[in-house]
Amino acid sequence: MSSRTSTSLVTFVHPFVVAGYTDELPPGSYELFAEDEVMQSLSFMAYRRTATHLLIKWDTGGSELRPIDHRDLEMALAQDRACETKQNSEAALSPSKDLR
Repeated sequence: MSSRTSTSLVTFVHPFVVAGYTDELPPGSYELFAEDEVMQSLSFMAYRRTATHLLIKWDTGGSELRPIDHRDLEMALAQDRACETKQNSEAALSPSKDLR
C-alpha cells in the first residue's frame, strides 16, 4: 500500500495540554504532520490516517516530533476555541457603564 504525508499548521491561542502528555505547551503555531495510507477498493480510493505528529520547537533551540492521536489534537483545539468563545462572549455580555 502507498501512503501520503501532509503538513499543516495548527494555532493555539491559549496554553494547552495534549492527552498522553503532562507538560503544558505555550500558545502559538505548531507544524502538524499527518500520514495517511491508501485504501483501495474496486469502486473508489480512500485514505486512512495512520499517524499524526506535532512538531514542538523549544525556546532552548531544540525540537521534538511528538506522536499524538489526531482525536486528542482535535479535542485540544476545540477546548482552545471554547476558551476564546467564552472570553469573547463574557466581554460582549458585560453591560456598558451607560446602562448601569
